[in-house]
Amino acid sequence: MIKSLIINPGSTSTKLGIFEDETLVSEETLRHSTEEISQFEKIVDQMGFRKNLILNFLKESGQDIKSFNVIVGRGGLLKPIPSGTYAVTDALVEDLKNAVGGEHASNLGGILAKSIADEIGVPSYIVDPVVVDELDDVARISGVPELPRVSIFHALNQKAVAKRYAKESGKKYEDLNLIVVHMGGGVSVGAHRDGKVVDVFNALSGDGAFSPERAGAVPPGALVEMCFSGKYTQAEIKKKLIGNGGFNAYLGTNDARDVLKMRETDSKASLVYDAFIYQVCKDIGAQATVLKGKVDQIIITGGISYSDIVTNDIKDRVGFIAPITIYPGEDELLALAQGALRVMNKEEEAMIY
Repeated sequence: MIKSLIINPGSTSTKLGIFEDETLVSEETLRHSTEEISQFEKIVDQMGFRKNLILNFLKESGQDIKSFNVIVGRGGLLKPIPSGTYAVTDALVEDLKNAVGGEHASNLGGILAKSIADEIGVPSYIVDPVVVDELDDVARISGVPELPRVSIFHALNQKAVAKRYAKESGKKYEDLNLIVVHMGGGVSVGAHRDGKVVDVFNALSGDGAFSPERAGAVPPGALVEMCFSGKYTQAEIKKKLIGNGGFNAYLGTNDARDVLKMRETDSKASLVYDAFIYQVCKDIGAQATVLKGKVDQIIITGGISYSDIVTNDIKDRVGFIAPITIYPGEDELLALAQGALRVMNKEEEAMIY
């Protein structure tokens, strides 16, 4: 049996999971107030604060820190890398500390994992960070050489549900053509071919469907005019695209459950909801062309996929392309545990950053 500690840092919380093999023994969310977080200038400066909270929680829960065989952290904004489970090396930690891909709370995952693991003499890993990049070269061309398309998406959950479907189907992930749709705070739609995500809509900024809090693809000419109108700062424009876009911009909420209620009596909410479904389905159709129409399965996942209304509306539009499987939610803690287990059990070799 392999006992693992999983660390998934978010902007205002640190989610912890304790697993024995694939069995969740304990789960806890350590929440951090705005006051606590605001005292730190940079995200990396929070490391000691969060580490102490984790160690105190384990102690109060009666968990012997030395009983863990492996520590796993959520991957952060690193340089683009292939999918896999990565050993947390000094070079990887250095890039997380220097925020080479940008500032994000997930950058703390690998740093915390290695710090705790080194103290007890066990390995530390990260698994499928958001910068996983397996794009076909043709998918990188945007139309402006200085602005190549990039791969930033819900790699951890997309890969986990794709492999889960393959396992449940008695097939190899590498032998399947899949379209995976993740719908949460952001939306990403990826084409999985030969075990790689060969094309995906950038879930963070500038690609594909809008989401509860992101604008997705917007008319570029109008965006340029907005940027140079003098009415907005660069930070304000970015906030319009990431954070205050999508449902937030139109309806003042980033909760899809609110939107589903509002649409029953509000024609504007109904139209915005319909546009969301419309755009997600357009992305699915686009990825079907990437796979030349040979799609074995469409997989829908993420928090919004708990809604039968949403998934049925998507099925109505794209069911002609391929059968559809739904895996609601995003079991990131389990996905991280499984990634480390594959290495610990010698099913895969650890990747080196």
